[in-house]
Amino acid sequence: LSKWLHWRVKRKYHSDYIQFGFFGTGEEEDPKPHCVLCYETLANEAMKPAKLKRHLETKHKEYQGKHIGFFERKRDELKKHMMKETSQFFPPGENAKATEASYKVPLLIAKAGKPHSIGENLVKPAAKVMANILFGGKAGDEINRIPLSNDTVQRGIKAMAENVEHQLVTHLHQSQFFSLQLDESIDLGNEANLLCFVRYIYAGGLHDEFLFCRSLPTKTTGEAIFHSHNDFIVKTNLDWSRCVGICTDGLVARIRAVAPSAAATHCCIHREQLAVKKMPQCLKSVLDESVKTVKKIKAKPLNSRLFKAVCEEMGSEHTKLLFHTEVHEVMLFLHHSDELYDKMHDFQWLAKLAYLADIFSTLNTLNVALQGKTVTIFNVQDKIKATRLKMELWCGRLDRREFDSFPTLADFLLAAGEDVDRSTVEFFKQHLQDLHSQLGIYFPELDASFDWIRNPFGEKTHIEQFTSKLSPREVDIGFSTLVGLKTKQRNRISVDYDMRLKLSSLEPDIASLMAQKKQHHSSH
Repeated sequence: LSKWLHWRVKRKYHSDYIQFGFFGTGEEEDPKPHCVLCYETLANEAMKPAKLKRHLETKHKEYQGKHIGFFERKRDELKKHMMKETSQFFPPGENAKATEASYKVPLLIAKAGKPHSIGENLVKPAAKVMANILFGGKAGDEINRIPLSNDTVQRGIKAMAENVEHQLVTHLHQSQFFSLQLDESIDLGNEANLLCFVRYIYAGGLHDEFLFCRSLPTKTTGEAIFHSHNDFIVKTNLDWSRCVGICTDGLVARIRAVAPSAAATHCCIHREQLAVKKMPQCLKSVLDESVKTVKKIKAKPLNSRLFKAVCEEMGSEHTKLLFHTEVHEVMLFLHHSDELYDKMHDFQWLAKLAYLADIFSTLNTLNVALQGKTVTIFNVQDKIKATRLKMELWCGRLDRREFDSFPTLADFLLAAGEDVDRSTVEFFKQHLQDLHSQLGIYFPELDASFDWIRNPFGEKTHIEQFTSKLSPREVDIGFSTLVGLKTKQRNRISVDYDMRLKLSSLEPDIASLMAQKKQHHSSH
């Protein structure tokens, strides 16, 4: 039942709809009603007698009650005019250039992640203005030949994306090995999306490419994700046995059932997040209370504005809420308004907060270091190892009650003129030891079989091990692109074609797309 609830019905045009002043236009699989009076094209969902009638009654009251023959004549006149407009032929070379431009401009629109309507609403008018100023009126007329309507841009993006997908699938068929990275996330429209990237060997090099973005209509279980992924593999006739690596938070057992040689990896960013969750309860309570304070101030726009005003009045360096050793602004804001105010006078609580600020700053630096297109699994392992060695050093310094490794805490103690309790120092040390242990669990030492990659001249190489490792950066960029495309105003569009052109390094073969057209038409 849920499957049918998420399936969007495509309504068909019926000849009776002409009595409301509408005839069908668009593609056969997605027809749209077109008004013969105001020339407005409505969405497929408006293909209902009640909605078409309401359009007639609200926008064309003077034509209510007109005989059906009146609307049929209007329809025939409009169709003749449309045929006349699209049957104007220009010199072959010039028309081919206009057609080429009608592909290259939508390609730029897709790569920029802009709405398809920007072609006719901004790009084309702006180009005409620039052409008229620089080259005169005739240049503006040449710009008019380039079809950049919303539907034309959409069709061009679809055609180019399908061409890029065809190129990618061809490369994958020729690749000896490939590896996959996939993850799912929820967009602004509360729709679950599955993103997949692929690494493969082609023309003597390794390539990382966007494979697909698919919506999950119902559940986001491992079974649903696997079936959606497997459908693409089957549809494109790819061979699971060539898959030598999979990077995902789950699905390992299911994928290994069809790809036994696939090596499973887990996103290093996610592993780091899991590793740092463990902390002593006394520090956890300080973190929870500080989060409550932030939520109290940030919950309402008025609170944020009042807090900013207090910061500016006291000459604070920052006017946004940050973890900072000087908490006078927070104290003033929370006074008589929250029980958390008392915490701002608790020296030991503030010392713990300063320590957490230093630790999270270190962990944030580590998180950034684990990201990037050039980051390899060896870079990740080296960064984790260096961080663990630092924690061992810090534990020794805490035993000697030296706090220089924690600048925020050190500055706070110096300003307060007090010393932190020994029990609190023990909690700091316990937390560092827990972090050291957890990072070792989630980032174990690499297998010796990978040593040849650091020293490729020392042992026999295995190219499939190169292929099996994908950086988590690809999926992160993919979801960022998805969020940018699916805004509040565009949360119902299908973004697969736009994402393929924006994320893929493959360029569409525009020459072949133009050759597929039997005739180049220009529209105005």
